[in-house]
Amino acid sequence: MTQNFSFELQHVEKHTGARAGVFHTPHGDILTPVYMPVGTQATVKGVLPRDLKEAGSQIILSNTYHLYMRPGDDLIKRAGGLHKFMNWDRPILTDSGGFQVFSLTKLNKIKDEGVYFNSHIDGSRHLFTPEKAIEIEENLGADIIMAFDQCSEYGYTHEQAKQAMERTSRWLERCTAAKTRQDQTLFPIVQGNFYKDLRAESVNRCLPYVKHGIAIGGLSVGEPKPLMYEMLEHIRPVLPEGVPRYLMGVGSPDCLVEGVLRGIDMFDCVLATRVARNGTAFTSKGKIVARNSKWREDFTPLDPNCGCYCCKNYSKAYIRHLINVNEMLAAQLLSLHNITFLHKLMSGMRQAIFNDDLPYFVKNFYAEYGEVLPQNEI
Repeated sequence: MTQNFSFELQHVEKHTGARAGVFHTPHGDILTPVYMPVGTQATVKGVLPRDLKEAGSQIILSNTYHLYMRPGDDLIKRAGGLHKFMNWDRPILTDSGGFQVFSLTKLNKIKDEGVYFNSHIDGSRHLFTPEKAIEIEENLGADIIMAFDQCSEYGYTHEQAKQAMERTSRWLERCTAAKTRQDQTLFPIVQGNFYKDLRAESVNRCLPYVKHGIAIGGLSVGEPKPLMYEMLEHIRPVLPEGVPRYLMGVGSPDCLVEGVLRGIDMFDCVLATRVARNGTAFTSKGKIVARNSKWREDFTPLDPNCGCYCCKNYSKAYIRHLINVNEMLAAQLLSLHNITFLHKLMSGMRQAIFNDDLPYFVKNFYAEYGEVLPQNEI
């Protein structure tokens, strides 16, 4: 029932306005700020659910578009919903599929009724409408579902961005009307590209539909990071206070820090597991490319400050060996480590918020972490 959703804003950091809270959902509480690992195909790549829990994962994401394509939302509904299908008893969030419809499908036609597109798998023709997206998300049964939106590309003109923002607003109204399940909550999505007037207008258009949270989409899509931070600063004063604020698709360590500083509560990104499969680890001293020859005889852990299974049991030399002989264990260990690292980062910021010393925490983070990840890895 909808009354199972509520958000307690527990503390606002006195120097920065960063927020710590707890989001109550039917499948458990989520302590914020929170990083949410992405399980696109109903699994976080390379990591057992048991290990996700041990690492501190409170909530994971799955993708509406991909699950609609394979194995089909009807099958998942018959299995008892996504929680049972993937055996995850904690909260789940599903996106609406909007971003994938625009980014993965070469042939799409956007109309007010919805988006016609060709499957990236077999080229078959499909139509996603706001009503269809909600139907799929209700079949999947996640706790938190997203409204169907039009994500406009970086570089859109003001008029193009305005049309996409207005269409997103009209689609939100239709999503709300189509929603029937009371054990799910729907987050509106703020769009508007990189035009401050459109972003502010989009927030205002979302506000009547905000019940338990609001999402910010269309950022981290190729723009310089300072531009994303500037946009977050601009809309921060008009965002609702009493619900979680979710910044979609952002997950590099520095962007998590900067987002929390700007009042964001929830984040998700595939980056942690994607770079892990390419042999890269996040550490408290910056990122490590574990395949590099410099680690050939380094028998120390990836990060001496990390207590994950990987760091407690294996050395850089061993992980480098696994990578160079193409053993899948390398990606598994690095994925688990990276997810653990991000959870620990969020937990540290949460505690710093309660202690009213977040600026000190952030200063130390950057002093130790050093380099900022390049934009193309977001």
